[in-house]
Amino acid sequence: MDAPYGPPGTDGPLLVIVDGANVVGSRPDGWWRDRRGAAGRLRDRLAAEGLPGRAGPVEIVLVLEGAARGVPSVPGVRVEEAPGSGDDRIVELAAGNTHRARLVVTADRELRRRVTDLGADVTGPRAVLG
Repeated sequence: MDAPYGPPGTDGPLLVIVDGANVVGSRPDGWWRDRRGAAGRLRDRLAAEGLPGRAGPVEIVLVLEGAARGVPSVPGVRVEEAPGSGDDRIVELAAGNTHRARLVVTADRELRRRVTDLGADVTGPRAVLG
């Protein structure tokens, strides 16, 4: 069982930053016909299931860009709309929270490199999609 908080010396629950475009795009289920709807379904799944296999509190932030914007936050999931690149917003969130443990959910190799350089952990879309 995982500890409810980050490693010793970190502050607060694990911050889980989800790359909405990358996670939604990881399954060929027709998401491209309704990007906002697909982002809303991902948000709802995250709100209902949290981070499967993770004990304790987590703070989930879903980063959306482009046509997926316009999905509101719900209890359990804060939605952040990237004004430009979603990857850049994810890096900003990871960089601005170095006082706590961070987990970025993405399969994007370049984004993974950028956030691990900041000390964040990474996992792929399967972590939230099952």
